[in-house]
Order: sequence, then structure tokens, then C-alpha cells
Amino acid sequence: MRIRSVRMLVCAFLPSLLLALVVLSLSTASFAQIGVAITIGPPPIPIYEQPLCPGDGYLWVPGYWAYDYDINDYYWVPGTWILAPEVGFLWTPGWWGWEGGHFRWWDGYWGPHVGFYGGINYGFGYFGTGFEGGRWDGGHFFYNRAVMNINVTEIHNVYNTTVINRNENHVAFNGGNGGINARPTAEEEAWGHERHIGPVAAQTEHVQAARNNPQMRASANMGRPAIAATARAGDFSGRGVVAAREAGGSYTPAHSGGMAKGGGNPVHPHELPPVERPGAPNSGNPRTDQKYQREQDKLVARQNQERDKLQQQQEKEHQQLARQNASEERKQQVEQKHQQQTQQLQQKHQQQAQQMQQRQSGNRGKK
Repeated sequence: MRIRSVRMLVCAFLPSLLLALVVLSLSTASFAQIGVAITIGPPPIPIYEQPLCPGDGYLWVPGYWAYDYDINDYYWVPGTWILAPEVGFLWTPGWWGWEGGHFRWWDGYWGPHVGFYGGINYGFGYFGTGFEGGRWDGGHFFYNRAVMNINVTEIHNVYNTTVINRNENHVAFNGGNGGINARPTAEEEAWGHERHIGPVAAQTEHVQAARNNPQMRASANMGRPAIAATARAGDFSGRGVVAAREAGGSYTPAHSGGMAKGGGNPVHPHELPPVERPGAPNSGNPRTDQKYQREQDKLVARQNQERDKLQQQQEKEHQQLARQNASEERKQQVEQKHQQQTQQLQQKHQQQAQQMQQRQSGNRGKK
């Protein structure tokens, strides 16, 4: 009877134990990279003012572009003030990075130091490396008035240190075509392995509120959200809401499966859907089918090479624009040219596939 009772207890608690292990593994993984198969980068960081800090102990968490797979679009998560979860903890923002042919999101976290956040200029003390907006001292957070919007009649733990921000770039991702070229220092690497805390409940609810608001979607606001920042997390109305003064740069809405929402067209070859293959050969003659299949494979390989060649050419032009500090108008002109080139190449390839299929069908008819 005793053995049977022990077995029953083990069976009863085993599911709970397994669930606890799964939750623990997910908590650990939350600080690691989260892979996302997205080939279109987020819009530039919009330009906006910081709302007034609501009270002592609140730290600024800058706004950023998140991605919603249900609608295949980026959406803006407004910057906001959040109470630090622990004395001495600072916020390291999350960031988008290009890796392995697509964009990956690295989640933000709370910790004793501000680690690497992709070199992204989120503003308000987060100018690409470290944090210039304040510091902990004696169990209190001291705000740098030169960077933070503080009411000094209510908050007295302040100082004033001028910060020269030489990073005027509003690009919202690291690496890839047109992204920020930055890598973590040895110190930042070490800080990344310290004890961390993920986003607190107020942040999670704030993100969900942004996700549920259609006006926060990049395809709707074109990189200039009407709610760029809030004084309190999740409060998207009232005096504490700040609109974006302007977009951080031009933006083409995110594509789904290589095609833009609303019937738009891809801008670059790598945004196109996979090369179309003609129908599988079925002549009734195995040798003829093998010959036709080889012809189709050669055509697809050649078309992929032509796509890669055009992509590389367009990336070189992007790099030239970056070196020349080209105006937004000039960048938009080049993007329009790229879109035309990509459309022409796609049409050419579609015609080649149709011609091959017609030719092979015609040959089958003669036999």
C-alpha cells in the first residue's frame, strides 16, 4: 500500500514539476536572443519630446518598434516612465539586429548596468552606448536635468551635466543594409551575464495596449505615431500623452511574404517571394522530363543569381548614400528607382518562366 501511495503522489505532482521546469527554462531564455523571421527592418525612431516624470524613482524606458505576426506589421511601443523593480537597477533597451538573413529581436532587461543595445539612438540618455540620464547614489536615483524632463519642485535628487550627443542617426536596427555598425565591448558582454530581471508587469501591459491600438501600426502612422510617449505606462490618453513631432526618416510599410500590405510592391529583390518554378514536367517520357527539369533548375538558379546581383548593387548605393549623408528626398528617389528595378526584374523572370512552360508544353504536343 505504501509503494502504491508513493506512486500516486509522484503521478500527481509530475505534471506540476514538468510545468515548473518549462516556465523556468522560458524565464532563462527570455534574456537571450529571440529569433524572428522578418526581412524588412523597422521604421526609424520617431522624433518626440519626453513627458514629465510622474514621480521620484521612475526611470525612463524609451519607445521602440515591436512586431505583430498576426498582422505582419511593426507597431510603436511608446516611451514611458516605469518604477525600477529594484534599487540600483537600470533599464537596457531591447534592439533589432540583422543576423542569418533576417531580423532578430533582443529583449530588454533590468540590471545593475546598462548593457549593449545595438548602438541604437533611442534618445533621452540612451544615445547608443550606456545611459546619460541619471545614476543611483545612496539608494536614490538622481536625474540628469540636461537629459530628463523633471519637475524640480517635486523631485530634488537631480544634477545637471551637459551631454553632447553626436549620434544624430535615427536608424532602429543594428547590422544589415543601412543598419547601425556597432558591437558590444568586453565590458558590455560581461554586463550581459549579470543577474537580470525582465520587463515588469506594467511594461508588459503597456506593450499589449500598444499592440491593440491600430493607430500604433507602422502601416497606419508611417513612422510618426500619434502616441509617441506617455507619462504613465498603459495610459494612452490625457495630458501625459506626447505625439511624435516628426518621423525619424522615410519608411516603406512592412511586407508580408515579400509583398506589401494593401497591394504594394517589394522595393528590393530579397523582399520578393521565392522564384516561381514552371509546372513539373509530365511528358510521359522519363528522359524528356529529366531534361525539362534540368532546364527549369538552371533557369531558377540563374534568376536567383540575378536577384542577388541586383540586391548587392542596391546595397552599394545605400552605402554610398550613408557616406554622403544624403537627404531624405535623395534617399526616397533612390528607393523609387530600386523599386522600379525590382519590379522589372520580377516581370522579366515571370515571362521567362511562362515562355519555358509554353515551349516545353509545345514540344510535348508535337510528340
